[in-house]
Amino acid sequence: MAWLGRGSWSHPWRIRLSATHLSPLKPSIPRRTPPVAGPAAYRGRFAPSPTGPLHAGSLAAALASWLDARAHGGVWIVRIEDLDPPREVPGASREIIRTLARFGLESDESVVLQSRRGALYEDAFARLRAAGLVYACTCSRKDIEAASQAAGVTPGVYPGTCRERPVRERARAAWRVRVPDATVGFDDRTYGRYAQRLARDVGDFVVRRADGPWAYQLAVVVDDAAQGVTDVVRGADLLDNTPRQIFLQRALGLPTPRYLHVPVVTNDKGEKLSKQTGAGALTDDVRGELERAARHLGLPRIGADTREAFFACAIELWRERRVAGPTITGEELHSSLTDGAR
Repeated sequence: MAWLGRGSWSHPWRIRLSATHLSPLKPSIPRRTPPVAGPAAYRGRFAPSPTGPLHAGSLAAALASWLDARAHGGVWIVRIEDLDPPREVPGASREIIRTLARFGLESDESVVLQSRRGALYEDAFARLRAAGLVYACTCSRKDIEAASQAAGVTPGVYPGTCRERPVRERARAAWRVRVPDATVGFDDRTYGRYAQRLARDVGDFVVRRADGPWAYQLAVVVDDAAQGVTDVVRGADLLDNTPRQIFLQRALGLPTPRYLHVPVVTNDKGEKLSKQTGAGALTDDVRGELERAARHLGLPRIGADTREAFFACAIELWRERRVAGPTITGEELHSSLTDGAR
């Protein structure tokens, strides 16, 4: 990861997705009437993976994106990122939706499942391939580690071993996108200017895995465009993913949304809360859980008697601090954390 100065990037390849492929697939969850959007037609989203129940970290991310949408008078949608079956827990998607509803966070539109949107990803991939932007890679993790060491590049950065190497027919291969030796940056609403030199800091990255599933980087870019997302509010653990996504947006001729990354909730060891680090499911104390999530996001204690009163106050506080007022920095957010917000 690199914190670089203001950079620029341009590329002659711009590929457009056809309007017919950008219409969302018919969902199975009933549609709610969305609020009237503001002048900027704000559209935000929360996109959890069904790897287990929601926990304090995922609630903080959901609340941040919901508050930002409401503070802008916009639309908030939920998308389930279920593209990795081995990691998914049966029934988790519906449990996530039920839990969000219990906390008052209901999607304004039908919930979308990525597993039903393969045609969108296939179309984008075909356009990248036609432009010569992707290639097959048969390297194992050990191959990549050895090649990276030999090339003297940062560990984890793919050195381009298979870029010009022909791949045998029917070989099990991942597909990587070619990145330029150029800087891609953006202005985050929390952390300010953030940039990466893609070839040095990331390397050619995977857009389709060798075992078949579409990679997160391609799917999230295609879906954000297909759903008209204007603002992405998510955890800071995805900050360094954003330049790669902007690269794909530009290559596909898709709009780049505004980004706001919020600090992740951590455990006592400083690790991001997740199923792997032993994160527990949310309790039945709805107002208490919401208060802790709000404190983590830098809001003062609200102390409302009802969930509705909590939301009314939280929206106004978010609007004052995040929309009408000065930007809160990541450092200020971290300094506002208390033991109760963990």
